[in-house]
Amino acid sequence: MNVYRQKLINVVLFFAKETGHLNETKLMKLLNFFDFEHFNQTGYPSIGLEYYAFPKGPVPKKFWLEVKDGVVPDDLKDKIAINVKEEYGRKEIEFVAKNGKQVDFTIFTRREKEILEKLAFFYKEANAKTMSDISHEAEKPWEITKREKGTNAEIDYLLAIDEKSPISREEAEENLRDHFAFIKAFDIEPVK
Repeated sequence: MNVYRQKLINVVLFFAKETGHLNETKLMKLLNFFDFEHFNQTGYPSIGLEYYAFPKGPVPKKFWLEVKDGVVPDDLKDKIAINVKEEYGRKEIEFVAKNGKQVDFTIFTRREKEILEKLAFFYKEANAKTMSDISHEAEKPWEITKREKGTNAEIDYLLAIDEKSPISREEAEENLRDHFAFIKAFDIEPVK
C-alpha cells in the first residue's frame, strides 16, 4: 500500500479516536483543513486528495465516493467502522475507531503530527455546523472557488497560500507540480 493511502487511513483513524461525533461532513472538512494547512506551511499537501467545492463545503470527491454509502473500504475495515442511521429523513454516516486500533504515527512528519493534534484539539467537540461556518469564511479556498469557478469545481491548493505563509507562491507552485507529477509517475494516489 502506498504512503498516501496509509496516511489517509491513519488520519481517518486519528480523527475517529480523537474527536467526537465524526460524521461524514466533519471528516471531509477535517481532511480538507489538514491537507490545506500542511500545504500552506510547506507547499506540499500531506495526503494529496483532490477537493471540490460541493454546495455545502470542500469535499475530497474520490474518497467521499468510497464511503458515502456507508460501506467501509477493504483496507479500512480492520480499523474503522461506519455506522449508518437515518436522522430527519436523511442518512447520517459516522466513522468510529475499532477498539484497540492504534494510529501509525511513523508515517507522519513532526509537522503533520502537530497539525493533526491541533485540529483534533480545536475541533474535538465541534459539530458539522460549526465547521461549515469556518470552512465557508469569505477568503477560504472553498468560498473563493465557489465564487470564481462555481459549485463542484476543483479547489486549487494554491488558494491556501497567503501573506502569512512561510513559503512563496512560486515555491508552492513548483512543489505542487512536483508532488502531483510524483504521484502520477508512481501511480500512488491516496484513493482508489
